[in-house]
Amino acid sequence: MAKAKGARIIITLECTECRTNVNKRSPGVNRYTTTKNRRNTTARLELKKFCPHCNRHTVHKEIK
Repeated sequence: MAKAKGARIIITLECTECRTNVNKRSPGVNRYTTTKNRRNTTARLELKKFCPHCNRHTVHKEIK
């Protein structure tokens, strides 16, 4: 019998300002990967992290 899926899943966080900001340091979109517990955190995750393309701390949102 197979084991049930764990509660932890791998998610991707993407910079929200890279898509709209034209005056950024370099082209591209910054992404981070992390894990979250789907039982405790059911909503989409938002964290402030450093974006090397924008050269500052910005909000990174969970993408599908």
